[in-house]
Amino acid sequence: MNRILVIEDDDAIQRLLGISLKEEGFEAVKASDGKEGINLASSQPFSLILLDLGLPDIDGKEVIEALRVISNNIPIIVVSARSDSEEKIACLDLGVNDYVQKPFSVGELMARIRASIRNRKKDEPTSPVFVNGDLKIDSDAHKVYSKGKEIHLTKIEYDILKLLADNIGKTLTHNFIITHVWGPDGIDSNGLRVFMAGLRRKLLDDPYEDPLIETHVGIGYGMNKIS
Repeated sequence: MNRILVIEDDDAIQRLLGISLKEEGFEAVKASDGKEGINLASSQPFSLILLDLGLPDIDGKEVIEALRVISNNIPIIVVSARSDSEEKIACLDLGVNDYVQKPFSVGELMARIRASIRNRKKDEPTSPVFVNGDLKIDSDAHKVYSKGKEIHLTKIEYDILKLLADNIGKTLTHNFIITHVWGPDGIDSNGLRVFMAGLRRKLLDDPYEDPLIETHVGIGYGMNKIS
């Protein structure tokens, strides 16, 4: 049974999530504040964490930072009443997998949970060859193929593509990509947009319609999983 940690101080929402998760075949473990949630996450294995930002002891973003020290792989979905786009961007920068705003659709939240668990990286070593639809990345050889044809990328283009592939299914903010590829003093979002356009032109027959790399306007980019 998949065990999910619910860090939420609202008793009614805790009960709703507990019932809904049980119906989906999950076991819900509840924490009513940030410190309790961190302690549980550090002492027990979980498949996923649901996190409210407005906790009574510490802010949810501090909890995210602590959780990412404990594990960089466990999916975290923020479920919050905060609607400000800056809050969402800040959480994505800290490494959350998804952000759902209250009030939420239970069915949609359950679907997002299932998707995040499916996309979770496994702890065991993975193959150096990444395949997603027509895209293939050979990490050992540092080569990229599309529809069987080798695509010649610059180092920056390769690093961006590899970062998106390593985080498939996640929305990566402009700042996250820039920091990981160029460092904290890297280019701005307009410069990143130029590199993304060049990468798309090399990889895709129609860079504006192909679903491989998705633009999240005002936030960043993500690689979709292609069946």
